[in-house]
Amino acid sequence: MRRFTRSKSLVVLLSVVLLIALGAFGQYLRLYERAWFNLRSMWQPVSAQSIALDQYQVVTEAQVIDGLTDNVSALTYDPVRKSLFTVTNKRSELVELSRDGQVLRRVALVGFGDPEAVEFISADTYVIADESGQRLIKVHLERDTTFLDAADAEVMTLGVHASGNKGFEGLAYDSAGKRLFVAKERDPMLIYEVHGFPHFNPEKSYAVHVINNPKRDAGLFVRDLSSLQYDERSGHLMALSDESRLILELDVDGRPLSTMSLSAGRQGLHRSVPQPEGIAMDDDGTMYLVSEPNLFYVFKKPAQD
Repeated sequence: MRRFTRSKSLVVLLSVVLLIALGAFGQYLRLYERAWFNLRSMWQPVSAQSIALDQYQVVTEAQVIDGLTDNVSALTYDPVRKSLFTVTNKRSELVELSRDGQVLRRVALVGFGDPEAVEFISADTYVIADESGQRLIKVHLERDTTFLDAADAEVMTLGVHASGNKGFEGLAYDSAGKRLFVAKERDPMLIYEVHGFPHFNPEKSYAVHVINNPKRDAGLFVRDLSSLQYDERSGHLMALSDESRLILELDVDGRPLSTMSLSAGRQGLHRSVPQPEGIAMDDDGTMYLVSEPNLFYVFKKPAQD
């Protein structure tokens, strides 16, 4: 009888330990917040201002970017050139892509450390993020530019929440509000708003202000941040998570509005996106995505009747 009682107690103890472990693992993956958002979305009407990411369907899936063997990281759309830009972080390059994923040109990056993000600011002007040095580097790109040297560029170092190789992973720019959003991958996972950089008038003095939003960042039910995209039309910010294989749409107050899954069987995908690293949206609302090592995706909304 005592042996039976001991065995029963051991089973109960192991069950409790297992439940605690499962609960902790679920919290680690932010599964509860994500499930609650999905459940709430089922009975709440979609906001008229929402981009409605869940409606997007893949039209180009896992197309290999010919000519690139290094890992691509980040993506931005240039509305002037009507093309896309990404960076590679082993043999550091700034790479221009057509909207169908073809390499148009490659520009060597000298002294950029570990480039992880690039963002279009204005005609011929971009910001590149160096993850290891926590630097934001403003560059000017002419049509005949063959290399860019960080020593010749305007550089800003944030140096906040430094944590080795878990630094800046994404950039997005609000041209109307002159805000540069900077995503820190994790430990902790944060989105900064930088005001005053890049600087547009060298003849005037300027001050840089860095703002964060702890309430918004705490509501991001993803494991990490890999890329950002700011939509000028709605004023909403999109955040890509590699580990969660998810894109979040955040409204002007930082509240999640819609999601786009990058797992097999969702959005028309036959296979999960292996390692999503960058997103960009063009003037028509078409979504572009790159995944390591060199895969290219295009997502569009179905035509409305």
